Amino acid sequence: MAATRTTKKPAKKKKTSATRARSKPPARVPLVDYLVLGANGAYLRANECKSCGARFFDRRNACAACGGREFKKARVKSRGELVGFSIVHRAAPGIAVPFVSGIVDCGGTTVRANVIDVEADPEHVKLGMKLALATYVSGSDDDGTECVAFGYAPA
Repeated sequence: MAATRTTKKPAKKKKTSATRARSKPPARVPLVDYLVLGANGAYLRANECKSCGARFFDRRNACAACGGREFKKARVKSRGELVGFSIVHRAAPGIAVPFVSGIVDCGGTTVRANVIDVEADPEHVKLGMKLALATYVSGSDDDGTECVAFGYAPA
């Protein structure tokens, strides 16, 4: 009787976050569904009322301006102007303060977002300052998938 010989397959190496990062770029997911991470850069996409053109970032059953019930997706301009802001000194635990919370007019669409890459004091933040959409990684999971947030930085 012939002896059967079995060969063990080499153990597969378990991929860790570090080896995944070296082999390919990490997966990226937007923090909010209206932030689009396109191949040619990120942009915001609003729901625009087909009746009056009002824009909203959240889902709507009806337009708050005219009552219209049909919407289309509309790309929001990535550059804008600061039309209002507050320097926040108190926040939830774990949130670094101070930071600038702003209202940005992007060609007629109002966006509420943090103003980033600027010192949070009135000498550095001015009404009318020109801003541009910017993204940053706000965290990652155990698999290395990055959560991408947005803000507006001085243009």
